[in-house]
Amino acid sequence: MMSGEEMFQGMRYVYEVYREMSFSRAAKKLFISQPSLSNAVRKTEQKLGAPLFDRSTNPIGLTDLGKEYIRAVELILDVENGFVNYLHDRNALQNGSVSIGGTNVFTSYALPPLVSQFTEQFPQIHIELVEAVTSELKDRLSDGTLDLLIDNTELNAAAYEKKFFREEHLLLTVPRALAVNERVRNYALTAAEIKQNAHLNSRIPPVPLIEFREERFLLLREGNDTRERADRLCHEAGFAPKLRLEPEQQVTAYNFSCYGMGISFNGDVLIKHVPNEENLCFYKLNAREAVREVNFYFRRNRYMTRAVREFLKLV
Repeated sequence: MMSGEEMFQGMRYVYEVYREMSFSRAAKKLFISQPSLSNAVRKTEQKLGAPLFDRSTNPIGLTDLGKEYIRAVELILDVENGFVNYLHDRNALQNGSVSIGGTNVFTSYALPPLVSQFTEQFPQIHIELVEAVTSELKDRLSDGTLDLLIDNTELNAAAYEKKFFREEHLLLTVPRALAVNERVRNYALTAAEIKQNAHLNSRIPPVPLIEFREERFLLLREGNDTRERADRLCHEAGFAPKLRLEPEQQVTAYNFSCYGMGISFNGDVLIKHVPNEENLCFYKLNAREAVREVNFYFRRNRYMTRAVREFLKLV
């Protein structure tokens, strides 16, 4: 019977190939040659008696054995990381790190004041910021390479805990040159009014979204929470939006709206932090779908370092 030490001798090589789903990219990350990496992985597979990777697909995939092996590796890495974090805590915040992930909107506008305040208090702690789309960030939070994720998507409460940061309100962002603005002018708000929270005034009604059914929309790619809410809002209004572009990030959609390319859905977190844009009109939306929480998420049952705990105190 093979020992556990033998089975998991090459686990870091296997895990990096899994992370990258590419031997060449993994080799670059590990600073070794691709043939050396391939040989190391094959040695592990030979010890296990079956392949871990399905090399017939592009990108490569995991075999059933590979999936179980990766689950075991992640448990081992969790234990290792937990002990390392414990040792960091013993040093009374004299070293260590906090890794925080977010989409472009949050890393650009929500995190800077928090990170600035934290580094002023704890200059020895290294802050690592990871900016990516939500799906990639969730994977990183799950595999332990992120400590915290700031996001407006609701994550599985069984797997993640959260700390509330703020409410975010979605608004309709419409190029001012569109004729539809004349029909709904009594609902229109300016960027300056949004910054003064006029859209939170209960006396200001949401715009009848059906008025925009013939216009072109800039909706984020499917799977994004903003896109899902936009689709539901349009569906409830009785129409399917006509798509012009499907950007990856909210900021991109906003910038295209500034140039008259179409209508987008944007949160007030973004609108309050960008310069006032005279070429746009903003409209309040139906409250139920247009309001969501922004939270800091972290994994349940994972050791939380003192550095992470101190950061969350600022939230």
